Formats: sequence, C-alpha cells, structure tokens
Amino acid sequence: MEYKKLGATDLRLSVITYGSFAIGGTMWGGNEAADSIAAVRASIDNGITSIDTAPFYGFGLSEEVIGKAIKGYDRSRLQLLTKFGLVWDGSNAGRGERTSDALKDGKTVSVYKYASRGNILKEVEESLKRLDTDYIDLLQLHWPDSTTPISETMETLDLLVKQGKIRAAAVCNYSVEQLEEAAKSIQLASNQVPYSMLNRRIEAQLVPYALKNNLGIIAYSPMARGLLTGKYFEGSRLKADDHRNEYFSRFNLERVEAMLNRLKPLAEEKQATLAQLVLRWTTLQKGISVVLAGARNATQAISNAAAMSFSLSNEELLFINREVDACTAP
Repeated sequence: MEYKKLGATDLRLSVITYGSFAIGGTMWGGNEAADSIAAVRASIDNGITSIDTAPFYGFGLSEEVIGKAIKGYDRSRLQLLTKFGLVWDGSNAGRGERTSDALKDGKTVSVYKYASRGNILKEVEESLKRLDTDYIDLLQLHWPDSTTPISETMETLDLLVKQGKIRAAAVCNYSVEQLEEAAKSIQLASNQVPYSMLNRRIEAQLVPYALKNNLGIIAYSPMARGLLTGKYFEGSRLKADDHRNEYFSRFNLERVEAMLNRLKPLAEEKQATLAQLVLRWTTLQKGISVVLAGARNATQAISNAAAMSFSLSNEELLFINREVDACTAP
C-alpha cells in the first residue's frame, strides 16, 4: 500500500481508502453486519488505514459498524473520515435545502442539506458517539448548502479543529468558486468529488486549482458505480428498481464494453482484475490524492488493496488513456 499526505495537513491517507456507502445500505440494499465488519478489518489488515463514511450511509449504521470494526486496532494508525450536512429527521428536519427522499425503516423521509453552525456541532457529537472515538481525522461537508453562508460553515469547522475534535476540515462536491469563498475562512484539506474513466470533468478546473492551492482531491465512484468492473457485461444485469439503471443509461454502453475488452489483456498481464486495473489507473491520475473503493465483504476488501500490488509504465498509461479518450469522445 502507498500513503499520501492530504493537502497541507499532516494526515497521511492510504491511497486506496475504504468507502463505506454500501455497507450502510442506503440506496444499495442491505448487508450482513458480520460481512461489513469483516470488510473493514480485512481492509485494515491489508494496509488500507483510511476509512470514509457518513451519517447518511444507513442513517448512522455505517458509522456504528465502523466503530465496532476498529475495536482492537491502534486508533492512532487509522484515519476516520466522516461527513455532516445531510439531515432527515429530528430537531433539524425540514431545515436547509431539500435534496431528495430516502427509505428509512421502510418509510420515506425527506433529506435536506443543512450546514449551519448548530447542526455541525450536533452532528459531530453524534458521529463521535457512533464511531466510538474522541476525534475525527477528517470532517467533510457532504454537499453544499445554499441556505447557510459558507463562512458560517467554515468558521465552525475551524472551531472544531481548535477544540481538537477534528484534525482537519474538508468538503465534498464543491465547485472552484465555492472553494475560493471557503478559503477566506479556512484552509481546507480536500474536496471529495466523483472521478472515473467515464467522468473526468474535474480535470478542467478543479485539478488545476487543487494543484495550485495544495488541496487534496478524494475521488469517489472510481468504478462508475460498478460499471467499470465489467460484470454488467458478463450477465450481471441489474434489478428493475436498482438506482444504477438510470446512471448507466448516461453512457454509451457499447463503447464502454469495447474499452473494457481492450483493457482486459493488460489486466491479465498484470495478474489483476479489470476493477483492480481501473483503481490503479485512477490512483495515478494528476491531482488525485486518494481513491475510495467500497467492499461488502472481506474478499472484496482484499481485492481492492491488491490494486496497489502492481505498477503501470508510462507506455501502459498512455495506452489506457487512448482507450479512455476513445470511449468518452463525443
């Protein structure tokens, strides 16, 4: 495993970071608690020291599972990354910017983006309790909230750093303009954004800004929600109510399948799966600090970690880039 310093902080994260969205169950279907705990522990045992979660993932379940899974490990060697800013019930229900509906305990609840000072302080205490820890390594705003001034959110994050409850502050899904506004109040560690072979939009503005301002980039959805594993084209079609059906329809699936077929021989040469090749390519892209990879069980977690067991030459990277460009060309 390789480790990278995140932005201007003293945090060193594993280049492959465990993404825990799926084990929370929200939007992805349930997962056995024992499998989830095994996935987290297998990740740690194979060098993945950084774990990314959020209260929204399973409405607290993901954080609780992680809190249980890390018991017995040296906390100082782990980096817990969580988020705030999505609320769905309780005292803050209905506040902020309405974003979506989600199923909670079989009932539909409305979800709001809400990043006020009071809500941040409330959410941090709840996350600390669920994670069973006394500090969070990286606290991230989950989504921009148009109803709360950016300065209020950032000043609250700065307060939490000074209090020692978080080691560093970050955001997710921020535009360059929003980052510039945030920089007036705090030096952020990173911006977590979607990035994959099929979604390279951040390369135009965000990557140059991040490199210039020593801002880390945490890439999520590197596998394009599983499309780039190749399994979809091998008979693993989705159920009719799977949320990925709409997402996959955004792409030219014939081109994607053709690209993956051309990449398979290189993966086989590396004794790797397509998923591992895609993950490794993503870790080597300009400006990318770490890459999130989810796992529902120990086998998947070990496979993700193994993506760092081989290298790609400049010639191999050029070959992959040509295939990616051909796949995504207008």
